[in-house]
Amino acid sequence: MLVIGLGRFGIALAQQLVDQGQEVLAVDRQRSLAQKHAEAFTHTVEADATDIEALRQLGATEFDAAVVGVGTSIESSVLIAANLVDLGVSQVWAKAINPTHGKILTRIGCHHVIYPEHDAGVRAAHLVSGKMMDFIKFDDDFAIVKMYPPKVLQGKTIEESQPRKRHHVNVVGVKPPGQDFVYAQPETRIRPGDTIVVSGDVRHLEWFADHV
Repeated sequence: MLVIGLGRFGIALAQQLVDQGQEVLAVDRQRSLAQKHAEAFTHTVEADATDIEALRQLGATEFDAAVVGVGTSIESSVLIAANLVDLGVSQVWAKAINPTHGKILTRIGCHHVIYPEHDAGVRAAHLVSGKMMDFIKFDDDFAIVKMYPPKVLQGKTIEESQPRKRHHVNVVGVKPPGQDFVYAQPETRIRPGDTIVVSGDVRHLEWFADHV
């Protein structure tokens, strides 16, 4: 995996990829950052990725996927993403700092646009209310939430409480205290101390967490 830009986002992403067993070529135009993280990733290189020839010399064409983590300069971000697209990298991911930036990245052919600050803010807003333990939103307002079971589920099986029919959400998994998560089955009984994973439309999940 090619990761360009060693800001907080790029470093965290590259480190997670390494932890997952992937080889990472990390690139930054600042020598100090490249030197600071020289031992953290598989390879760390000082280079100006806005120069397409520099990317060719780094072997960018040999990568199936690349991530542009540059966020301080929209111009640099767009140039780097355009270079990667022109070089034929099959999956180009790029961080966007606002919708206009993201629109430009999409128009030049970037395959995936990420809004880490916006997504983190949305997630935090759902967590600070105290109703949800974790919140992950996907496309089309679909989300998965970890939460404690509301009273309407406690002491009942999934079949008895019928959350999908009555509340338009699906209980996907259940974790009794001190045990692992298990897939929820119709006969699965939910108890007050359990943790549950629920999926559905964001509006239904918010209502479910607040009103039942």
